[in-house]
Amino acid sequence: MGILVVGTVAFDSVKTPSGTRTDVLGGTATYFSVAASYFSDVSIVAVVGEDFPEEHIAFLQRKGIDTSGLERHKGNTFRWKGEYGSDLNICTTLDTQLNVLADFSPKLLSTHRAQEYIFLGNIDP
Repeated sequence: MGILVVGTVAFDSVKTPSGTRTDVLGGTATYFSVAASYFSDVSIVAVVGEDFPEEHIAFLQRKGIDTSGLERHKGNTFRWKGEYGSDLNICTTLDTQLNVLADFSPKLLSTHRAQEYIFLGNIDP
């Protein structure tokens, strides 16, 4: 069984009552892929910018995630900034910068089309 994941790979900046983190690896495709990698083969289709470090790609690959569908485009990676209060079920989005995601049109390789399941993250269909 294999899962194709199409969604966002991002830099998240998050403030919680416990602290603040800036430009950490995030995005729906990232979170889902890492979680699913414990149970299945995973292929990711997403876009990142020139500012995306190779160490993050290496992290995904160490999890056994196929990154052949991870495109690198000229420009900056998608960024999201949010804040959580004492109720962690409620988040306020403070900033969203689409950057390279704004013009992204997913391209599926033949190996991606052969996957049994697909997970669609939060991108414009």
